[in-house]
Formats: sequence, C-alpha cells, structure tokens
Amino acid sequence: MVQVWKDKRLVQMISTIHDATIVNTGRKGRKTDLEMKKPYSVVQYSKFMERFYSFLRKTVKWLKNVVLYLLSTALFSAFFFLCTEH
Repeated sequence: MVQVWKDKRLVQMISTIHDATIVNTGRKGRKTDLEMKKPYSVVQYSKFMERFYSFLRKTVKWLKNVVLYLLSTALFSAFFFLCTEH
C-alpha cells in the first residue's frame, strides 16, 4: 500500500502489512472539537517509534554525551549477555 495523508504536512507511507483503514485516535481536535481520525498505519508507526527515543538528544555538552553513550552501551551489553546466556 502506498498512502499520502495530510496532517500538519504531507505524510507519505509505504507498507506491506497495512491497508487504508482510517481509525479514531481517541483525541479531539483543538479548534473543531471533533474526534481526530488517522490512517491505521500512521497510528501504528507513531505507537512503536515513540519507544526508541535516544536520551542523548537532550544533552548539550560532549562529555555528557560520551558518558551517557558508554553507560547505555554497557547496559545494552549486560542485557544482551544475560539474554544469550540461557
């Protein structure tokens, strides 16, 4: 499916697992007070992409970036080691 949808700007999606279903988001628009509707592919994309936000974006100083990167690498390595040990 190839889909173009206009929110604040054009959103272009290509998907092999979704169809062109429009779903209610459960939120109301600010100006119209009508329930907002979005394509299901956009809702799914937004739902799963929010989880992978890197906390390195909020830091400004390079030293803090380096420390946070090393900490996140160590945590991932420990998690990966524990999961593959079994």
